[in-house]
Amino acid sequence: MIEIGQKYKDKITGFEGIATGHVIYISGCNQTLLSPPVSATGEVISAQWFDDQRLTQTSTEALVLDNGSTPGCDMAAPRR
Repeated sequence: MIEIGQKYKDKITGFEGIATGHVIYISGCNQTLLSPPVSATGEVISAQWFDDQRLTQTSTEALVLDNGSTPGCDMAAPRR
């Protein structure tokens, strides 16, 4: 079971990052979005989607963000 905030590594490519998104499809091909840290030179690396069965957890320490003051999801969408 994928847990958002945990670090994972793709078994095929070696891509590593924190799980920042997860989708469950009706077809059963569930995927996780891995967001890697910036490169050694400070370059931002794009997050990538991977099939869940390709991932292995690399850390048991989860990243937790406090979104209490600005949760966003329970706010109405902006209107023009």
